[in-house]
Amino acid sequence: MRIDVLTLFPEVFENLNSFSIIKKAIDSKKVEVRTHNLRDYADNSRKVDDYPYGGFPGMLIKIEPIDKCIEYLKKDTEYDEIIYLTPDGDLLNQKKSNYFSTLKNIIIICGHYKGIDHRVREFLVTKEISVGDYVVSGGELPAAVLCDSIIRLLPGIIGDESSALSDTFQDDLLSPPIYTRPEIYKGLSVPKVLLSGNDKEIQKWNDEKSLERTRLLRPNLFDND
Repeated sequence: MRIDVLTLFPEVFENLNSFSIIKKAIDSKKVEVRTHNLRDYADNSRKVDDYPYGGFPGMLIKIEPIDKCIEYLKKDTEYDEIIYLTPDGDLLNQKKSNYFSTLKNIIIICGHYKGIDHRVREFLVTKEISVGDYVVSGGELPAAVLCDSIIRLLPGIIGDESSALSDTFQDDLLSPPIYTRPEIYKGLSVPKVLLSGNDKEIQKWNDEKSLERTRLLRPNLFDND
């Protein structure tokens, strides 16, 4: 898989690419994450932003550097999706991450300042994604979240691939409570069923607890049925 990230701050991804699951995926050549500084596609002044028409406050990333960068990338590569991170996009969930992980090549656009010229969203972007109903100073951190949620799903990245199948939201439910050693700590015990070795009873307990936690904490997830 190849992920091309259009950003004003590529150094954010230099750190992201150097640890944990993402580093493992890059080292094993399961994924290639390339960053592209939009200033390299601006005019000679390297100016990428300008004032919005209509008297709106703040600054906006211009269409030219984004379009030129995408045009350059498309010369050699065919992209499945061009994704823009924005608070008013579709909320990222596990199903979307599952879908993105099946693709071969994607572009991720990181906005900054007040955002990007809307013509980019109308004519270049194929998917708009939000990581939550809040605003951060740029799209780099949301893009990092998106990348991590995708890359960890690639085959061979997680040591036990079945682990990803039991993640919260994988089946529109929260995961059941999970415990490890010691069996008893300061009088707090692990549920006995988990120590029984009875796979059928353990699975039944996990299913019941998963439903119970979802009803209590995230009942809205049942609306996805």
